[in-house]
Order: sequence, then C-alpha cells, then structure tokens
Amino acid sequence: MKKSKKSAARVGRLVTEHGVVNTPAFLPVGTQGAVKAISPRELLEVGSEIILSNTYHLYLRPGPELIAQAGGLHKFISWDKPILTDSGGFQVYSLAHNRKVTEEGVEFASHIDGTKHFFTPEKVVEVQQAFGSDILMPLDECVPYPCDRKLAEAAVRRTTKWAEISKQEAGSSKQKAALFGIIQGSTYQDLRKRSTEEIVALDFPGYAIGGLSVGEPQEIMFEMLEHIYNVIPEEAPRHLMGVGFPQDILGAIKYGMDLFDCVIPTRLARHGSFMTLKGKVSIRLARFEKDFSPIDPECDCYACRNFSKAYIRHLFWAREILAMQLLTIHNLRFYMRMLEKVRQEILAE
Repeated sequence: MKKSKKSAARVGRLVTEHGVVNTPAFLPVGTQGAVKAISPRELLEVGSEIILSNTYHLYLRPGPELIAQAGGLHKFISWDKPILTDSGGFQVYSLAHNRKVTEEGVEFASHIDGTKHFFTPEKVVEVQQAFGSDILMPLDECVPYPCDRKLAEAAVRRTTKWAEISKQEAGSSKQKAALFGIIQGSTYQDLRKRSTEEIVALDFPGYAIGGLSVGEPQEIMFEMLEHIYNVIPEEAPRHLMGVGFPQDILGAIKYGMDLFDCVIPTRLARHGSFMTLKGKVSIRLARFEKDFSPIDPECDCYACRNFSKAYIRHLFWAREILAMQLLTIHNLRFYMRMLEKVRQEILAE
C-alpha cells in the first residue's frame, strides 16, 4: 500500500481467487449478471478488474441452484475476474413497500410475481457462496435519508447482530471468499462511530460503508467519512457502497475509500448522456448535430477513437441500440481513466 502525503488517499492491491484489483477502483454494476449495454469483452477493454452483482435479483431469477449447476456465477456469465455480490440489504431500502424487517431477517414480496421470500443472515451468505462470489456482503439494514434517530439506531443494532451471524455462517465454509462487514448509522455521527467500532470488533477482512448516497448532501457524506475512516483498520479495504458521481468519488478517496460501485455511468448512457469531470452532458443537444469531433479527444475508448458526437447523436435520435453501447463504453472508460490517474498521482508523490 502507498499512502498519499496530502490526505488519507491510498493505492493498494486487493487480491482475490480470480485476480487482483488495483485500488482505488470502480465496480461496474451487473445487477442481473450483466452490465447493461456492454459485453464482458468490452468490460475488459475499458479496464474493468471487478464487477458487482445483486444477490436479491439473482436469487429470484435465475436462482442460486441453477447458477451453482452452471459452475458458479463466473462461468455462468463468462467473467473470470473478481465478482463482488451485495447482500440484498439495499433492497431493504429501495423496495420498502415490498418488504417487512424483523429481528430474524427481511421478508420480501418478489417484484416479479409477488411470491414471499425470507432473507436471513445465514441464507444471504449461503446464496452468495452458491454463486462463488469473491467478495460477499452480509445482510444489513439500509435506512432512508432523512431518517428518524430511533429507526437509524435500530438498524445499527440489527446490522451488527446480522454481521455476527453472517461471520459465523461464512466461517463454516471452505470457500476462500472474503466477507466484508457493513457499517451503517445514517447521518448521525455517534451512530456511525458506534456501528464502525462494533463491526470492526468482529474482525472482517474488509469493510463497506452503507447507507450513504441515499439523498444526503455531499458535505454530510464527507462528514460521516471523516468521522469514521481512521477507526477502520488501515490494512483493510474500504468499499463506499452506491457512490458514483465523479466528484463524490474523488472526494471520498481523500478519506481513504478504496472501492466504489454505482449504476450512474451505465444508466446515464442509456438515457443519452456522457460523463465529464464537470458532470453529465446530453448527446441529444442540438449543438452536437454537426459536431464531428469525438466525445473526448483525450479518451482512448473505442467510442472516442472511432465515432463523432454527431454520429452518436444521430444514433440516439434514431433509437439505435449502438448509441447506448457506445456511450456506456465511454462512460465506464472515463471512470477507469479517472481512477488510473488518481493512482498514478498518489504513486508519484
């Protein structure tokens, strides 16, 4: 690990059974086992070293049994690099109208057919082990923003309880997967610190910070990170879950965050926007109608090396799928190049 002399930023290497991830790193989100509008081959070309998939969605369809029969998630989706699977805990937040939280776990009504399913900490670990994930996340409770203190405190208590059970379940397996502990606490400094101390005391190989990027202002997110980052063991990787705007990532790196995941680059691409350090820009704008320059002259991605903004704009208005594919390639390569530059700058200090 190489630490910055200017902040808590650092460069590291996360070693897994399926390869090494250079950090800080961004994880493209492949919710259902596929990153939208881009193939695994293209993911490699843009520089992706790890992806994230969703336990809740893959559990419902096609199911852990089928994935296990296929030889695990890596073989099923033809991706031989690391995979991190989340716990389904975010769906506790995002599908609040379809679930019921109890002390034992979470009952979901499937968004597909309405059938009832009960996620316990043990079951969530078992499902991810059936996937053969490299990094597993325990069941946790993610609360909304703003959040009543009593609700946030109850979520911290459950998250710690479920983390203990999850670690026991994962410890009984012979798999080499790493189970990360998840820190909650909403935007209450004392609850964030309490959650961090409780989860760190359980001695996980890595830690994830959940419950941020759910609508709170950027300065509050950074305030929470500043309050807890030095409580997390220095040698452990830190994953800031669901954070994906460039300025949020660059700011969080200064607080020692190593891993980031978000649907932002792929979702914006499907809606016709490309990423810049200043934010998103819509390819649909009239000023690009006769703009025969690439999206970014300095970008080395397939889209920027071969196509103009005028052409991609034409494709988008013609509703051609290729427009979404090219914008997705550019947006993900933008993130990879951004973090490559960060790593180089820290190493050069």
